[in-house]
Amino acid sequence: MARLNAPPVWLKPAAHLLAALPGLWLLAGWAELLWLDPASLRLSADPVAHTHNALGLQALRLLIATLAVTPLFRLSRWTPIMSLRRPLGLWAFAYAALHLAFYLAMELDFSLSALWREALKKPFIFFGLAAFLSLLPLAATSTRRAIKALGGRRWQALHRLVYVAGIAASIHFILRVKGFQPEPYLYAALLILLLAARLLPNRKRPNRAPQPTA
Repeated sequence: MARLNAPPVWLKPAAHLLAALPGLWLLAGWAELLWLDPASLRLSADPVAHTHNALGLQALRLLIATLAVTPLFRLSRWTPIMSLRRPLGLWAFAYAALHLAFYLAMELDFSLSALWREALKKPFIFFGLAAFLSLLPLAATSTRRAIKALGGRRWQALHRLVYVAGIAASIHFILRVKGFQPEPYLYAALLILLLAARLLPNRKRPNRAPQPTA
């Protein structure tokens, strides 16, 4: 018998596929560039910068999508959507980790000391690193075992770092671009709206037994 409010079987696979597609597109572009067509412009004329920017942008998009889950649930009362918070958050972390690793490989020769020096000199790198370090403990404690070990309240308190990560990532994007460009401000505005939505009072739900969301 199907569990009440259980997510549809297609929901999580669809979320994983949509989250993975930008990474697969980048991978296909590099495969084409390195082995099939060295003149390919799929990754633009500067494939390193394009890849680095695309990884960071996808991390920010998925982070915003993660923060959007609870407000969407409050609006729709569709319980299965809550099951997407963990996979979307983990994908956001994965793209953020790839974004940082790619920068370390291409710019700093995997030197953590050089990364620290750059973070102290350049504010946009400082905020980008702050966003990644805020996501790191969230990814490490995303399992049911971690929730049980930390206790529900401590786990929830720790996972409020997602707000810090979102704010730091938005500032990183704004400082990263040259000149005035509307795109990073649009993402920042969306983030502010999502954070403001969490301050609104939650509508009361009918009394019912709590259901696991993932």
